[in-house]
Amino acid sequence: MTIPETGLVKNGVHVFPVRVYFEDTDSGGIVYYANYLRFAERARTEMLRCIGYSHSDMMTNDDLVFAVRRCEADYLRPAHLDDALEVVTGNVDIEAASLWLEQRIMRGEENLVQLKIRLACVGEGGKPKRLPNQLRDALLPLLDINNTEQ
Repeated sequence: MTIPETGLVKNGVHVFPVRVYFEDTDSGGIVYYANYLRFAERARTEMLRCIGYSHSDMMTNDDLVFAVRRCEADYLRPAHLDDALEVVTGNVDIEAASLWLEQRIMRGEENLVQLKIRLACVGEGGKPKRLPNQLRDALLPLLDINNTEQ
């Protein structure tokens, strides 16, 4: 199955394809650790677009943006030049003005990097702002099924 450019939501997760290019690697052809964060950022951006709520929509319609408040990363195995990867995003937990989500960077069935991200929803001047109901509704397919209290 071919995954669309924005990825797809399936079985409670968003899956986003990434190819490792020369620019992503060190001189040995191994992905530089910070580039995994770039892959994850792209996947989160495309996840929002895929669920019908892009960053530009949030900025224009709701005067808000997401800022990474916390990032935990476990680097389990390296990726290499030309690898076809997938960034799997899910297990979303929505709070009033932030959300937690988990991301895994996979090569086939092999888990390379595991991330836990907290995104803060901020408005004008960087002040916390509640997540709009429309965004909450759009995120429902990705909620952590073990934490349904809101």
